[in-house]
This record gives sequence, structure tokens and C-alpha cells, in this order.
Amino acid sequence: MIRKLKDTFKRVYGDEAEKTFFAPGRVNLIGEHTDYNGGNVFPCALTFGTYALTRKRNDKKIRFYSDNFEALGIIEVNIDEIEYNKDQDWANYPKGVIWAFENNGMKIDSGFDILFYGNIPNGAGLSSSASIEVVTGIVLKDLYNFPIEMVDIAKLSKKAENQFIGVNCGIMDQFAISMGKKDCAILLDTNTLKYEYASIVLDGASIVIANTNKRRGLADSKYNERRTECETALKDLQKSLDINSLCELNEEEFEKNRHLIKDAVCTRRAKHAIYENQRTLKAVKALESKDIELFGKLMNASHVSLKDDYEVTGIELDTLVEIAWNKSGVIGSRMTGAGFGGCTVSIVKDECVDDFIKNVGQEYKSKIGYEAEFYVAQIGDGARKLY
Repeated sequence: MIRKLKDTFKRVYGDEAEKTFFAPGRVNLIGEHTDYNGGNVFPCALTFGTYALTRKRNDKKIRFYSDNFEALGIIEVNIDEIEYNKDQDWANYPKGVIWAFENNGMKIDSGFDILFYGNIPNGAGLSSSASIEVVTGIVLKDLYNFPIEMVDIAKLSKKAENQFIGVNCGIMDQFAISMGKKDCAILLDTNTLKYEYASIVLDGASIVIANTNKRRGLADSKYNERRTECETALKDLQKSLDINSLCELNEEEFEKNRHLIKDAVCTRRAKHAIYENQRTLKAVKALESKDIELFGKLMNASHVSLKDDYEVTGIELDTLVEIAWNKSGVIGSRMTGAGFGGCTVSIVKDECVDDFIKNVGQEYKSKIGYEAEFYVAQIGDGARKLY
């Protein structure tokens, strides 16, 4: 595939690519909508993601091309004129990272040509946008010898998404993609950025990702609305409690103080964030104790909370999960990502995986009217230079 991308680079730009980079997609096993509430998440990097081939230029032009969006052709900008432009579509993500680097004092003094190709299903909720951001970050680090650590690339990628793109996301996606490790998930405290790797030993089971094939655009979804509702709940709680984020509370503390939140909807949003944070900690302990059954039950409870308290699932995700719950060999299943479409993640006993994919796929199509796609996930390393 790299050879094919190099040929495409030469065809598009008329010259050979000099360097090749890769950033994975990610899937979050548990801990959804906790990352911007100061809680814990438990994502892992995947083996598919975004490739970037580059060549430095001697002028101030930056030229972007995506093999996924051939019809849009080359998108060209000047280094001194990096600003959001709706007409430039996907290219706003790498542009945002360039903007964030420059705003952070890393001056880019010459341009480059770059070709992207991603094999993450677009709009599936497996972080194609964060993957583009992080791969752009490692390209800039390498091309211009910037002394920047991977954690800081994650932070600047998040800044690009928040302030340049306008999506008020947390740090999880960019962090998991930057810091991923083969066969491990990352327990990340998003409040402190303390993290630890946990080996994923599923003992005769596999992670199966199912894509609803309902496109989900974060910027257009109710993501920012949910974040605002959580902030409102936090402000109400702060009138009596000395806390900086919702996830500083455990379940008992929340139940004792939930009356402080004036709005019933905001109360449910806060409940999800707090209970989900505790579920995540319990799930990692279950994994460490090789109690995969408990891990699965916590995944199931996570989905129920995302459906009832956070209201970010929808008929497609609920249908996939509810069908999965009734299949033999399924240890746990839940939506993953921001919601409103995208993917589910299930843990399925190895001997049942083929039947799971076939039977869940058939039932989903009969109920929803179109097909889901399935991937047996392999957990890979984080963003890196390939050649």
C-alpha cells in the first residue's frame, strides 16, 4: 500500500515523497463523555489509521491532497494565511494543527507537500479527525526539528480541534493516538493526564467493532450541547462543593448533592459522567483480575447510561447493541465514541465471532434497512514515522 501511495504522491505533485508517517485510529473500551468532565477513559490505538507522505518545499506554499477525497483535488494555502475555510473541508484539520504549532511559538519557515490516506471508516467515531491531527503533528515535529513530546502533540491537536475547528472535545482521542501501545489500553486520568498502560488479555475473546454506517459529524451533533449541560451542573454543585470537575465526585457524593443541580436534564448528564467514571475504574480492576465477565457487565451498564442519562445513542446504536446482548458468546457490548451514530464495541468469545458478525449483521439490516460493517480489532502502537 505504501508503494501505491508513493506512486500517487508522484502523480499528484510531480516529485517523490521524502518521508512517510502513520497515526492510528482509536476505540474507547469504556469511559465515554468523561474526558471533558475531568474523569478517566480507557482507549486503545488500532492498527488502521492515517498515512501521511511528505516533501518539503522551498517556498511558503503548503499543498494538501487526500486520497480519500480525490474529487477535492489539491488544496493550497500560504503559511502566512492559515485560517479556517469551510470550503477547504477536511484540510481544516491539518491546517488547525499548523495554526496551533505556530501559536505555540514553533515557526514554520517553509512549505511542504503532503498526501493523506486513511483507512479508518470516515464518520464512524473511530477518530479519523484526531488521527489526521496527530499525524500532522509528527510531520511538523520531524520536518522542522521541533523539540516537542508526544503528549504535547496531543495537547496541540486538541487545541486545533477546540479553537480552530470549533469542536469542544476532550483530550482522549488525541492522547490515545499519540501514546498508544501494542496490545495495551491506556487508563488516562484526563484531569491530570496521569496514565498507565493495561495489558489487554481477553483470554479466548476478541474485540469486535461494528460500524452502524450512520454518518456522525461531531461539530454538527449535540456534543457541544452535552458539554454545556455538564458545565451547568458543575456550576450548580460548585455553589456548595469545592470541586473543579464533575468526576471528582463518586456515586455516593453525587447522590448526596444531586439536589443542588437545578435542572433535571443537567442532573442526568452529571449522573452519567460521575457513574461512568467510576465504572471505568472498576472495569480496569476487573481486567487486571482477569474478570472479563465483570468487565462486560460494566460495558453493558455504560451503554444503558449513555442511552438513558446522556441520550447520545439513537436507534442505530441501540439496535446493534441490543442485538449483540442476545447473542451467544457476547461478554459485553456498548456504543463507543461521541454517539449519534458511529460504532459499537463488543467483546466476543473467539469461537462465536464469525456467527456474531453474520447474525448481528443480518438482524441489523432487517431492522434498520442497510448494512453494518464489522472489524475484529487489533490493538497497535501510537503515531510514528515509518520511513
